[in-house]
Amino acid sequence: MLLIRWINSCAIPRFSVSCDGAWRGGFALLHKAMPQSKLKVIVTRKLPEPVETRMAELFDTELNATDTPMSYEQLVDAVSRADVLVPTVTDRIDSKVLSRAGERLRLIAQFGAGVDNMDVATAIQRGITVTNTPGVLTEDTADITMALILAVPRRLMEGVRVVEADGFEGWSPTWMMGRRVAGKRLGIVGMGRIGQAVARRAKAFGLQIHYHNRRRVSAAIEQELEATYWESLDQMLSRMDIISVNCPHTPATYHLLSSRRLQLMKPSAYLVNTARGEVIDEAALARMLEKGLLAGAGLDVFEHEPAINPKLKKLTNVMLLPHMGSATLESRTEMGEKVIINIKTFADGHKPPDRVIPAML
Repeated sequence: MLLIRWINSCAIPRFSVSCDGAWRGGFALLHKAMPQSKLKVIVTRKLPEPVETRMAELFDTELNATDTPMSYEQLVDAVSRADVLVPTVTDRIDSKVLSRAGERLRLIAQFGAGVDNMDVATAIQRGITVTNTPGVLTEDTADITMALILAVPRRLMEGVRVVEADGFEGWSPTWMMGRRVAGKRLGIVGMGRIGQAVARRAKAFGLQIHYHNRRRVSAAIEQELEATYWESLDQMLSRMDIISVNCPHTPATYHLLSSRRLQLMKPSAYLVNTARGEVIDEAALARMLEKGLLAGAGLDVFEHEPAINPKLKKLTNVMLLPHMGSATLESRTEMGEKVIINIKTFADGHKPPDRVIPAML
């Protein structure tokens, strides 16, 4: 587990625990190093039970048992009382909220890899450290991405609906024909950890790997993935059979796939997004799918979550998922471990391992 590896790396004596007792043993050692006065930690959403249990043992922790998203007023109250705030991607920690932060607040330990829900620059200006949980959700998000890449061209969702509606009347040579995935060109927008993990899966399924990124990846990675780099996003979009969006949402990537860019895609192309909804102009995408200007889409994220464009819900060539890219027990538990490590490291007077700085955004 991440926590145990971290403990070992800090030269703390090793211990032997069963799978069941790994959490208990690891955190017992951490607990000895805690000062008498525990940090006030406020958690905005319900986290996996093992994570909440250890947080409650290590810190003066205030949990959200109902998992109801906090209102603006509740967030303001939380930042006014906490030493550490543990928000998620559903919490908007903007400059208005941060302006009401108490002097005690010194760390925002995000439960999630993305930090587009908060004003990181303002937090840092106010002397508040921001951390996130990168890395642990890479493989799970790549799995969901690959699932959509396979499901949409092969019309899996349409097939499910037919069976559920008792519409299956037997095999037919020309019924429910989709498109072959092997041999198609996959264009990956954002070749970071997740983009590369998607490329490895897609290569195994016989897709040709192409990508656009702020910076070209190393020659070794390109060689491993047999990936072709496109400096021009416009040119790549116009030549791909499938586009996978795997870049973070930043001011620079807001509507990166604008109406103009979406229209560059081939009418036979498919679009998959498991990154952030704001990267795509969702209204323009819905209009194009409705008019048959794109073959289909697989979306796990939406521009105005939890609201989804009603047009998308009516389309048969679209597969919609409820932002579940990292929704595995393993991923969410490891995210919690990272949160706790970041808090504990900070409390001990060291720089947390997953510190977010503006230059990263």
